Amino acid sequence: MSRDSFGSRFGALVAMAGSAVGLGNLWRFPYLVGENGGAAFIIVYVAMVFLICLPIFISEFVLGRRSQKNAYAAFRDLSGGSAWKWVGLLTVIVPLIVLSYYSVIGGWSIEYLLKSATFSFTGGAQQSAMSTMFTDFVTSTWGPLACHTFFLLATTLIVVVGIKDGIEKFSKVMMPLLFFMVMAIAFYSLTLPGADKGLDYLFNPDFSKIDGKSISSALGQAFFSLSLGFGTILTYASYVDKKEDILYQSSATAASDLMFALIAGVAIMPAVFAFGLDPQSGPGLVFETLPFVFSQMPAGGVIAILFFVSLLVAALTSSISMMEVAVAYLVEEKNFSRKAACVTLFAICWAVGALCALSFGPLADIKITGRSIFDLFDHLSSNILMTLGSLLTVLFVGWRLKKTDIYDEFTNGGTLSRNAKLFGLLWFLIRYVCPIAIISIFLSGLI
Repeated sequence: MSRDSFGSRFGALVAMAGSAVGLGNLWRFPYLVGENGGAAFIIVYVAMVFLICLPIFISEFVLGRRSQKNAYAAFRDLSGGSAWKWVGLLTVIVPLIVLSYYSVIGGWSIEYLLKSATFSFTGGAQQSAMSTMFTDFVTSTWGPLACHTFFLLATTLIVVVGIKDGIEKFSKVMMPLLFFMVMAIAFYSLTLPGADKGLDYLFNPDFSKIDGKSISSALGQAFFSLSLGFGTILTYASYVDKKEDILYQSSATAASDLMFALIAGVAIMPAVFAFGLDPQSGPGLVFETLPFVFSQMPAGGVIAILFFVSLLVAALTSSISMMEVAVAYLVEEKNFSRKAACVTLFAICWAVGALCALSFGPLADIKITGRSIFDLFDHLSSNILMTLGSLLTVLFVGWRLKKTDIYDEFTNGGTLSRNAKLFGLLWFLIRYVCPIAIISIFLSGLI
């Protein structure tokens, strides 16, 4: 049976960009900027993306396209069946862990889209009322479970259709739509009185704010946002035609992800400063602070709808890539039909995600290593497993694979002269800089 694949260069690009552009850009990036000093954090983040994360991205791309297999089989076959295959299995399991709690946040975006559609964020509401609204929702039982279910179901229905007819078609429509919606919000945000303070916060760096923790946060955010270390890029790359330029596809995806993150910052921070609010409001920035901002601004009800549609679309473009990693594994290694694989994964992720969804309410008293179930999954995946997956990937590519094989894949058999000229730099970054940087920054984040 022939494998499904992307039907065009644009389709592959927007699907990969969709995997990268998600809640990491619209939910996580703005509040991390607020917590870590603004512009200086952004500069560190940009450096992390291009010096460390882009080579890792290319490494995953090489593994996927070289093998034309699922994540597990890629490591197994390219290592000659050695113990490296267990790294492949890790990259199948991690996205399921992420998807389980990610779908909870995706469910919150559904709830808030419904609230915005009924104009709940209008009429000059008090900020405390917005905080109470969010707390009441996440600590309840049935609301979070229902939204988690609907989000995961939407993800499953897209993935079950396939690569070309499901993931690619969805990405082709939704990624350009997402870009224009976020741009519209950013332009509107810049028209608000006092918006210049938000821009100053975003683009006037104070490097005294940078320490080991903020650097570790920047690297963790880059991994999370670019979907590194858990098989999504590797899996998508296995569906990419051999004639495509790996450097172009990888760089365009990284640039798109970075652009979306910065646009999200411009859309959110000027509005936060325009109403004199605290940019360091953490994870509640999107679901507590912004609804208050929408309730205060002219045409805020319409902007709220636009924002939460954007948040939902961004979440879905990433969640489908997470599910596809395990779907490819079950279909190719365990002989599942695509439908059976999707149903099985829906059930697993729903059950684990339900625990995460209830960890703010009925299961709030359950703590593991001092963390709630949701926080444990977030910390374990973002700060440990994804970093470990990325480290093992660059070690595998840099020290296990043949250099000539990597060169052949990266240069399309030596036909791409630009890539051939840059290969020496890429090889040095993958083999030495990336492993050392990942280990040192990971350790600094633990101190």
